Amino acid sequence: MSTAIVVGAGIGGVTAAVALQRRGWQVTVLERAAELGEVGAGISVWPSAVAVLEELGVKGVEKVSVPSKPAGMRKPDGRWVVSAAELGVEIPVMIHRAQLHDLITAGFGPAVTVRTGYDVRTVAQDADGVTVNDELRADLLVAADGIRSMVRRTLYPQYAGPRYAGFTAYRGIADVELDDGGGETWGRGQLFGFARLIDGRYYWYGTANQPAGTTSEPTVFESWHDPIPRLIAGSEKVLQNDIYDLTLPLVPFVQGRVVLLGDAAHAMTPNLGRGACSAIEDAGALDRHLRDGDLHTALTAYDAERRPATTKLVKRSRSLGRLAQTENPLVCTLREGLFTLGGKLMSLRARK
Repeated sequence: MSTAIVVGAGIGGVTAAVALQRRGWQVTVLERAAELGEVGAGISVWPSAVAVLEELGVKGVEKVSVPSKPAGMRKPDGRWVVSAAELGVEIPVMIHRAQLHDLITAGFGPAVTVRTGYDVRTVAQDADGVTVNDELRADLLVAADGIRSMVRRTLYPQYAGPRYAGFTAYRGIADVELDDGGGETWGRGQLFGFARLIDGRYYWYGTANQPAGTTSEPTVFESWHDPIPRLIAGSEKVLQNDIYDLTLPLVPFVQGRVVLLGDAAHAMTPNLGRGACSAIEDAGALDRHLRDGDLHTALTAYDAERRPATTKLVKRSRSLGRLAQTENPLVCTLREGLFTLGGKLMSLRARK
């Protein structure tokens, strides 16, 4: 039986483990944290990722998620700029990260072994396999160890790695009663968005331009339109994380018997809401290519498919982030005008 080591038990790592198990591999998942699970807040799961999960046998995503209601862009004073319906964009389902993680790991069978509290310090490979910490040996290693991936640094020591995007992000889960479909509000150098989860609570996030490493509170949003101040006040805990993505061009996702997946391969800013979904799609691609060819051929095809696709997403998300976070008043005015015009044109086209 073929053997694999998956480094990192986040959403991408555990989805990869399910995919490898599906192909008949014996899988060892190594997680640095003391317990298996996900932290954080809500996550948007787009139809393409839902389809991958269903193909891998992960059931119940639709049952513990809620379709996003009609949303769009507003100004800080509450005036609508454009609705998502007017633009004709697809709508994801919203789910808590921990719930999604639980659904995926529920698919673990006897072929998957999880070792928590395990710190990967060294990775070495030869023609026949990969060795971790001079003690664990496998035919394949999947590096799903995040944006600051130790495995990626080992493979590509000269690569610049993470790049600060120029803004920090706040996230929370609010237990409040609202009659609001959610959406995003764009200001000058700040952005705020929220959506309802299946249990009735609301996931929210805000971004603000500031130097990296600055600890701050989301006070800038206290004067923004209702229900933004209520969402922040109704949150038991507010998380803050500086936003980074990976320097372009991305490094190859495959070197020998080592595969990069998820943020280890293509970490992007959250502006498209595609980060975790892209990791799920990575796992789906790995599953398909392992089905259709030998290991070398499968890994070559995986890199050829996923690196160009995710490079485009990193670029698009970075560009959208720059537009969303601009502080230039003229650019903000032009941005709102273009979105409004785009919405009207799309609505007119739909009626025709």
